[in-house]
Amino acid sequence: MKHLAINNGRVAQKHAENDTLRQTPQAPASVQLLTISEEEAGQRIDNFLLRICKGVPKSHIYRVLRSGEVRVNKGRIDQLYRLQVGDVVRVPPIRMAEKPENHVPGAEFVILFEDNHLLVIDKPAGVAVHGGSGISYGVIEQLRAARPDAKFLELVHRLDRETSGVLMLAKKRSALVNLHEQMRDGVTDKRYLTLVHGDWKNARQHVKLPLHKYNTADGERRVRVQADGMASHTVFSLKKKYSEFALLEAELKTGRTHQIRVHLSASGFAIAGDDKYGDFALNRALLKATSERGVLKRMFLHAHQITFIHPDTNVPMTLNAALPPDCLNFLASLT
Repeated sequence: MKHLAINNGRVAQKHAENDTLRQTPQAPASVQLLTISEEEAGQRIDNFLLRICKGVPKSHIYRVLRSGEVRVNKGRIDQLYRLQVGDVVRVPPIRMAEKPENHVPGAEFVILFEDNHLLVIDKPAGVAVHGGSGISYGVIEQLRAARPDAKFLELVHRLDRETSGVLMLAKKRSALVNLHEQMRDGVTDKRYLTLVHGDWKNARQHVKLPLHKYNTADGERRVRVQADGMASHTVFSLKKKYSEFALLEAELKTGRTHQIRVHLSASGFAIAGDDKYGDFALNRALLKATSERGVLKRMFLHAHQITFIHPDTNVPMTLNAALPPDCLNFLASLT
């Protein structure tokens, strides 16, 4: 496995209307003509502009779109237009008050696999996959910062911030579309390892409970079991039993938000360290080392395996990420 150093700021590639302009992508100061590549095709024009004009408020982007200042092949378009290969996009001068740039700090991620189409990493727990909801940056921003020449880099799927393990990113739009189709068709097989508190009985157990997303009073996203929710299916296999815990493998048949966590909680088995759906008294106890038990400072949920068809070669692939040391050490303390 290789390590990827994260250290540089991302610079978008641009073509000037006349002479080459030395400008930052955050706030273009003069008209630009950008030719859409194969990797950029398929994006909506509003998302494309938000990407190349980093730091410019969304309201400003949509204002210039409504005004007709943005043109594609010299014609007016609306914000829903999807770009095609060879389109020439006119980006008007966009000025804004100078603000200090948000610095994306350096980081390193273990690379499980990489080629011209895919990048698969082992995400550590505690790192968000993208910025938002009070988080200024995540894995995707750090990777884009490290690869200023990359024309395309997008998350194929997501992991919760506190979940570690296999995370896939596409380096070409064709790969992204293909992998999303595989996920919709049930071709992709994602497996997680999780530790639950309680006396788990069955060697293999199917949980089919409909899930409904909602926001709490303070705006936090949550999920609950609800009769009219989205159909959801997880298969749990017992890997090892301990005196108070059980190590399970979770196989996702559907990919709902917080699916594994809510299915286990609703079944009476809290994931060790889960601060949203878990046993809060247990979590407090796990933070304190005793002679019988080690310390667990994170949620014990790890994406340990993914199987898929390579979007270019059509060869089946299975990639694995070993349990991280903190999880292994806690399991060792239980034995």
